[in-house]
Amino acid sequence: MPSFLRCLLIPGTSTISFFMKISSVRTMRKTTALRRLLKKKEFVYMPVAYDPLGGRLLQSIGFDCVYTGGFVTGGSRCTSEPLLTMDEQARVAGDVAAAIDIPLVVDGGAGFGEPLHAMRTVREFIRAGIAGTHIEDQLYPKRAHYHKYVAHAIPRKEFAAKLRFACKQRDESDPDFVIIARTDTCRSEGLKEAVTRVNMAAEAGADMGLIFPRNDEEMRKAPRQAKIPLVYVISRGNRDGRPLPTGPQLADMGYKAAIDALTYLLVSFHFAKLAHREIKRTGGYTGLTQQECVAARHDIETLVGLDEFYEIEEQTVEEKKWGKR
Repeated sequence: MPSFLRCLLIPGTSTISFFMKISSVRTMRKTTALRRLLKKKEFVYMPVAYDPLGGRLLQSIGFDCVYTGGFVTGGSRCTSEPLLTMDEQARVAGDVAAAIDIPLVVDGGAGFGEPLHAMRTVREFIRAGIAGTHIEDQLYPKRAHYHKYVAHAIPRKEFAAKLRFACKQRDESDPDFVIIARTDTCRSEGLKEAVTRVNMAAEAGADMGLIFPRNDEEMRKAPRQAKIPLVYVISRGNRDGRPLPTGPQLADMGYKAAIDALTYLLVSFHFAKLAHREIKRTGGYTGLTQQECVAARHDIETLVGLDEFYEIEEQTVEEKKWGKR
């Protein structure tokens, strides 16, 4: 439950306090919060989450922004990222965004079509409570071979046109919504082409750029050559040797933000696999003590907001208070 609603249930909370809080919530949009964050902080780290619990966990740890990527959405639904629809991505990211107080950036793929489709994508993302998106220059419909690093790019002018109309929709629907121009051409055509495309996107109105440098040299050059701030994608598990720098290293190079696109999914899958292999093999699990399991469950219940649910029931339908869990 949003914190500003709790005062309706807690005796002694003033009406003035309530309306001050609700007014604050109404006036601070997630898009505005992201704009302010990018302006205020030298560097923003965006870890990935694909469900509401993951989003709340990352927020509780202290991150300022969360990211929902196409790979984690597709993988968690047992399909390929290129097969996702705009509705699926908006729904998954929107569910995460609704569960957290910090802004969320979502993978917008290739805008799910041509310029007209990209405009609707921006509208639907804004409606879902999402604060920003990146739109790329891959051919649409996308192909599963993308995961083999076979990316088919549309011509420069088509990419610039798609970004221009996406930005037009941004300006009409919510000027604070952040649009990131992503190009996948660095791998196949080199840094010069990738930077050229990002700079064309900047002229079309994009707020930030996203390039996939192939090595340390390109990683350092890119921010100096781009006309707009760059986002770097940290892809743990990538198979093409792209660098995996730390956040502070990226900040020193001049990057404005980093997307950590895979860690949450990889770690969750890896340790769930190990745990259940042990259970299948032995019938038991020794990876966590019972005390650690109790603590983990308590943390989950805290993030879900179980204490607030108890409080409501004890003020309404429960005849007595049962004490702390």
